[in-house]
Amino acid sequence: MAGERGRRPWLWAALLLVVLVAWACGRSGDEGKGAGTGAGGKPDATPHSTPTSRPSPSPDPGSSRPDGPGSPTASAPGASHTYDPAAYDPAAYAPQVRARAAEAGVSPRLLMAILYNESYKPHDPALERAWQRYKPGAAFGIANMHRAAFDETKRGRPFADRRWEELPDDRDLAVRAAAWYLHDLARQLPTHPSGPYDKDELLALGYNAGAGNMLAFARGATPGSQAADYVARLRSNWDKAGRAVARGGGN
Repeated sequence: MAGERGRRPWLWAALLLVVLVAWACGRSGDEGKGAGTGAGGKPDATPHSTPTSRPSPSPDPGSSRPDGPGSPTASAPGASHTYDPAAYDPAAYAPQVRARAAEAGVSPRLLMAILYNESYKPHDPALERAWQRYKPGAAFGIANMHRAAFDETKRGRPFADRRWEELPDDRDLAVRAAAWYLHDLARQLPTHPSGPYDKDELLALGYNAGAGNMLAFARGATPGSQAADYVARLRSNWDKAGRAVARGGGN
């Protein structure tokens, strides 16, 4: 029995390492994106485009403080220190999505679809912080927002006094920041974009790859593989997002 007790810490350490390695191998990665999956500002368009990116939210993971009605905190689904992938479902945050989308004047369905897109990795506060120690440029919260994107988005907003480090624990804040980031992207879209993408798809591309890339795509530039995959997943999640925001009332 003593030998078993001595081995248990190593077992838990090994399990945590496996989770972190699986996270690091997530198909969307943390490189080359905008506000969402990979907000880092690297261009993701073909050579004939001239994208320039603005800080935006991307994938990866500080201090909790509830903000707004029904604000989920560390006790919300997916916040346990033993991560259970089934514990987090973006649909559980439909009330926050509807409220924050209305506040920012954006589509709740689009906001929910982006949460589904960004749910590819663990959104456990402890794991997000552990990963951020290994990779300081990682993103935080269920909307995968980078520090620069959050700091830019919060200026002049009701949550201007909040900190990026709060995002893993306060999921309402994460949804709110993502909604206002989409609001800021929408203000930059041309009235009549060219190319094959509609407004929602362009905004999702902006969330993923940054405003500069979004504008390049709106002019007809061809997205790179990461951005193209993001749009494909958005389309795949679109119906599910619509059902989620409609659950329990209209949107």
